[in-house]
Amino acid sequence: MNRRHFFRQAATAGAGAVAATALAAPAIAQESPKITWRMTSSFTKNTDILWAASTDIAASVKEASDGNFTINTFAAGEIVPGLQAADAVSSGTVEMAHTCSYYYIGKDPTFALGTAVPFGLNARQTNSWFSIGGGNELLNEFLAGYGLYALPAGNTGAQMGGWYRKEINTVADLNGLKMRIAGLAGQVMSKLGVTPQQIAGGDVYAALEKGTIDATEFVGPYDDQKLGFVKVAKYYYYPAWWEGGPAVHAFFNLEKFNALPKSYQRILKDACANANQNMLARYDAHNAKALRQLVAEGAVLKPFTQEILEASYKAAQEVYADLNAKNAAFKKIYDSQQAFKKDGYLWNQIAEYSYDAFMMTQQRKGTL
Repeated sequence: MNRRHFFRQAATAGAGAVAATALAAPAIAQESPKITWRMTSSFTKNTDILWAASTDIAASVKEASDGNFTINTFAAGEIVPGLQAADAVSSGTVEMAHTCSYYYIGKDPTFALGTAVPFGLNARQTNSWFSIGGGNELLNEFLAGYGLYALPAGNTGAQMGGWYRKEINTVADLNGLKMRIAGLAGQVMSKLGVTPQQIAGGDVYAALEKGTIDATEFVGPYDDQKLGFVKVAKYYYYPAWWEGGPAVHAFFNLEKFNALPKSYQRILKDACANANQNMLARYDAHNAKALRQLVAEGAVLKPFTQEILEASYKAAQEVYADLNAKNAAFKKIYDSQQAFKKDGYLWNQIAEYSYDAFMMTQQRKGTL
């Protein structure tokens, strides 16, 4: 081959390679654009396990995107009050929020089913229903009407039944009680004579201390111990039949989520799944120690009586019958959860419950 012809060909090929690189670079850049979002939380920083989910999500997203996708996190009250987080996302004030769906039942009671309802799913059933049982699709079908898209991003596990200034032994003892309680549980409690109050987490202690309320539920021992409820109400009841496995969600502005590159959508989904697992693990790791501390500080542990549980269950069924009759969106999701729960407890009682019940007897005998 003529040397001059060879080098001319090589130069041409090289120019083509440079041109190809020049064309490819913008395409690659478009796949990983520099984006900065804001996430507002419904939780304060001193409820650190709940708050940590926000920072977990932000850290995962930043690392997985090589720093190209950044999420700045804001605690309740720093941008909007905690109970206005979803509104801030819908309006585009922020791109996303970490919150509980049931805070927004004033818009539609169907929002409650995104978190927990009385005598609903336990934590494992909740996670399974969302990921495998079609729950995520059903919830987002409903949320689209509010310009929202949601992903599970936390679960506390079964919660405690709350703090009371006086003993609650009968249904009659509930009559006239002013209680901070969220979601549909307030409607159920009102059938038993309770006056429900919805108060943001950061304001609960002051309300209980001043006597504005007579009782409060929050989460469980770890958070309750940090918030100091034992100092103003010593009777600590269990379980929270209204929150057997409540989900916490990341809410996204639907339009902005859909506009993200698919790779960033996947990063967000993986980050939320990681936060979801971490929250339950953290509560499982810390609640036992906190419960011991609360008892040492004077908490009197008491189970709800069978009378109260049965009356509450009956009242819950009445609430659901009414909602199902007049709210098609609620009924669609509720029916799905009910069918999933029936199968879930069919399985749970065979292996899970039998194993746990035996191990609990060993723990009580001191043989663990």
